[in-house]
Amino acid sequence: MKVFDELDAWRDYRAGREAPGFIPTMGALHPGHLSLVQRGVAENPWTVASIFVNPAQFNDPADLRAYPRQVDADLAQLETAGVEAVLLPNEKALYPDEYRYRLSESELSRRLCGAHRPGHFDGVLTVVLKLLNLVRPASAYFGEKDYQQLQLIRGMAEAFFLQTRIVGCPIVREVDGLAMSSRNLRLDPEQRRTAPQLHRVITTAGGPGEAVAALADLGFEVDYVEDVDDRRFAAARLGEVRLIDNVPLVEPAP
Repeated sequence: MKVFDELDAWRDYRAGREAPGFIPTMGALHPGHLSLVQRGVAENPWTVASIFVNPAQFNDPADLRAYPRQVDADLAQLETAGVEAVLLPNEKALYPDEYRYRLSESELSRRLCGAHRPGHFDGVLTVVLKLLNLVRPASAYFGEKDYQQLQLIRGMAEAFFLQTRIVGCPIVREVDGLAMSSRNLRLDPEQRRTAPQLHRVITTAGGPGEAVAALADLGFEVDYVEDVDDRRFAAARLGEVRLIDNVPLVEPAP
């Protein structure tokens, strides 16, 4: 596996080759990420991943500082999974303009997580567009845990006529139902025992108001629970850790 921290070296390596599959990540990899990698490896002649903790999508500097980083372990997992190349750029490489140029969406990005994390989706869309332009993949893979993000990236690809297919992959959960997330590493033992209740409550509650009340009783600080287009979205905090999840309200036909 080749690792590129210099973009010029990456461009030389990419030149003249057929389009790969691509999995962009912020590292601290878990089986949810690896499920995306497995899909990419299975569907493409070669596969690229990236690891970049994107400062532009953090509205809270403390959250950025606390985000888990384990690059050596991540690289080992990606190599074992069959990734051929990894982009490992620094902030200066991806933001030579110091984030003066950025991409914004004016409707969906202002709702749900966007309403509680100002500027978050500007940072997400900007860095994803940069990475897609650098990699020029045939397909790029994103998890449905970040369903709002997935819909925004799909919309961006369509709006800007990108030739990359944006592929959504199912949420991977722990045995107790908790959606796998790098942020779960920051939960203390008591919080980790409580965290699966987020999925249970939004799956069983009769409506958003009932879910908010149940989560508050369990010790969550709730940002929102909302039903949008036959899907229930939720974000809530346990201490300093913000958890998100979503579930379909109507089960797909067999």
